[in-house]
Amino acid sequence: MSKKLVNKVALVTGASKGIGAGIAKQLGAAGAKVVVNYASSKADADKVVTEITSNGGTAIAIQGDVSKSNDVTRLFEETKNAFGGLDILVNNAGIYWVTPLENFIEDDYRKMFDVNVLGTLLASQAALKLFDGKGGSIINISSVAAKDPEVTLSTYGATKAAMSLITRSLSQELGPKNIRVNSLLPTMVLTEGLASLGLVANTDNPYINQMIDRTPLGRLATAEDFGNMAVFLSSDEASMVTGQEIGVSGGFK
Repeated sequence: MSKKLVNKVALVTGASKGIGAGIAKQLGAAGAKVVVNYASSKADADKVVTEITSNGGTAIAIQGDVSKSNDVTRLFEETKNAFGGLDILVNNAGIYWVTPLENFIEDDYRKMFDVNVLGTLLASQAALKLFDGKGGSIINISSVAAKDPEVTLSTYGATKAAMSLITRSLSQELGPKNIRVNSLLPTMVLTEGLASLGLVANTDNPYINQMIDRTPLGRLATAEDFGNMAVFLSSDEASMVTGQEIGVSGGFK
């Protein structure tokens, strides 16, 4: 990968595994100095850091729960202390539960909205200070569920719909400051989590096959696919791209 992001500093929330880890690795490969944020999976975050640094990149892991304002303040202070500022924020941290309405509980609602929505706002607000008038790029990891929610994902879909609205609203608010705000919309993604469950390897799994059948490109997206798009949106090549919701889903319908 070309070094499109040399001298840039990136912070990826929830980057210890899955899509976040894939994005952090690709940003590092493109030359950015990367902060790998994690809430609890220190060992996994350290693995991501090791992979980035072993390939010649620069990265550190910083713990912080994005749903807690004190943690967010510390996370961005430590980022500034380590790298001097910030150019790229990826709001990837998120949680979800598959919950039929009859099993819905208030605590699940609050946890999902606190991490997925409040966390996005708190991190974006903190990033604004570190962009320090020079502009920047914010990338929100939303979901196709924001537009076409699946059964039993009403609360999760609502958090992602909120994130999509935040993307469009902040792109208007922050555009005059040369801060671009976009979102990526995944569907099911081929990650180590799926692989550990044996879902991808098992070609007889009806749900996996159904997801692939609904995808014109005939495969599940990977974390690397998201990393490649994040690199583009973080680079000068995307200098006129803002307020966009981009499906990285192989045309999933």
